[in-house]
Amino acid sequence: MWIKASTLIPQLHSRTCTIDGHTNKKTMKTFIAIALFVGLVAAYTTKYDNVDLDEILGNQRLYKKYFDCLVNKGKCTPDGKELKDAIPDALATACSKCNEKQKAGSEKVIRHMMKNHPADYDALEKLYDPSGTYRKKYQAEAKKLGLH
Repeated sequence: MWIKASTLIPQLHSRTCTIDGHTNKKTMKTFIAIALFVGLVAAYTTKYDNVDLDEILGNQRLYKKYFDCLVNKGKCTPDGKELKDAIPDALATACSKCNEKQKAGSEKVIRHMMKNHPADYDALEKLYDPSGTYRKKYQAEAKKLGLH
């Protein structure tokens, strides 16, 4: 359960933090604010987890809008922007902030693109992995999943 920092921090006026024998309310607030921030960025948002990927992948017009967003050729929907912003981190961290539904969705989209839109997949790879670092990093996993 997430608690908004704005609702928690004001309640800390009566709380104190002792550092080197000194009591410091401001330091306590800072520590808690940092801890909350770290907790908030520990996972990607789930508010778009119910986007119908089959509808997007099966509709050329929708697919193109999302693809154009990802390759900087078109405007992004809010969920498209969220995805675009998450891709570099997801690649760098092996999707460590992804939940199972997001991982399954990523695999579904990759499979679809490799089979039905290989040129688009190549364009994404050139943009997000120009040196081939992630291709090498995930080659064994891709092979296990039948992606190559």
